Amino acid sequence: MTRSDPLLTSEKIEEISEILGELQADAWLLYDFHDCNPLAHRILGLGRTTRPAYALIPRDGPPVLLRHAIEASPWSHWPWESREYSGWRELAVRLGELVGTAGTVAMETSRGGLLPAIDRVPSGVVDLVESVGTQVVSSADLITAIHSRWSARELELHREGAEAVRRIAQQGFHRAAAAASRSRPMLEMELMEWIRGELRASGLTDQEDCIVAAGAHSADPHYLPSGHGAPLSANSIVLIDLWGRDPEGGVPADQTWMGYLGSKPPERVVGLWLAVREARDAAIAFLAERAASRLPVRGWEVDRVARDVLADRGLDGYFIHRLGHSIDAHLHGSGPNLDDLETRDERRLLTGVGFSVEPGVYVPKSMARQLRGKIRKELDLQDRERRIHEAEAIVTEMKEKVLADRSAWEGSK
Repeated sequence: MTRSDPLLTSEKIEEISEILGELQADAWLLYDFHDCNPLAHRILGLGRTTRPAYALIPRDGPPVLLRHAIEASPWSHWPWESREYSGWRELAVRLGELVGTAGTVAMETSRGGLLPAIDRVPSGVVDLVESVGTQVVSSADLITAIHSRWSARELELHREGAEAVRRIAQQGFHRAAAAASRSRPMLEMELMEWIRGELRASGLTDQEDCIVAAGAHSADPHYLPSGHGAPLSANSIVLIDLWGRDPEGGVPADQTWMGYLGSKPPERVVGLWLAVREARDAAIAFLAERAASRLPVRGWEVDRVARDVLADRGLDGYFIHRLGHSIDAHLHGSGPNLDDLETRDERRLLTGVGFSVEPGVYVPKSMARQLRGKIRKELDLQDRERRIHEAEAIVTEMKEKVLADRSAWEGSK
């Protein structure tokens, strides 16, 4: 594995100390072995390692490393004290010496598995640490602050990527509309391959991919066409979901657009679409209000706002996933999710973290004929400046023209 610049720096030590105080923990204990903990791997800036290692960052005092005696090279960049072990008996002794005075340490764990993105340390390692008399608590808030916040450069590259993704989505609708107007509709996979090529041509060559779904297929959140897929025919709903990242330090741009290849979408479809948009806008307004008031906000609270809007319309039963996912260096990041369904995410949304806001109504097969699939829209939200990087569109003409529903932008800029 290629070594990256460590996120752990001398400048971060003070911030880590403050968060440890809030957690009432004495230290942060980062563990890794064969990259089983990619969070620690990135924070520590590691390359290839083959033996277990423990890096202790105490609330008071400098960090201390415990590594295997043959692993000097992978840790050559470590600027603080380094201790060694060779055998398993010695490891138990050295580990006790390392954490024995710390009553409580934070590690990448999640009691009950409620936060899978954080649950990276094997239970046996937790048992070993606790066997020396130390209590282990979750480092989730530390991961949010140190691992998942965006840098200014990441934000800049994300915005550039978001503009490219928006442009490609719009051009994709143009192509689908033009082909449908000639009675030679594109197939789902055909448009997907074109989008993938455009993402790469735009420099988004990391984690890049897309979904194109026509008609009832748009009711499948993670749809993958069989063979060449269904035709993008006239008078059908089309979903384009696309994402990608600049490999030179960007953050993924992730957008979902809904379109209708016809002159006028069915009223029931538009009604659902508007309900979902209202749920999204309510969540964004809630975030803006909390930010303006400088009040803390947790991921589950934002999910609940949007879910209640759909519940008032009897649609919450068709909203079958969390409101949004963390976005950091990975499309599905390790920071707070907007979730009060799949989990109850109690993590705070700190300034500088990114996440999506994507309510959706998913129509069951028994109702597909009447409701014609899923109505969904997704946006990237960067909490630092509360900027929206995407919107929704309805394709209202098939002659190579896409008209955006401008009301979808109200309050978005």
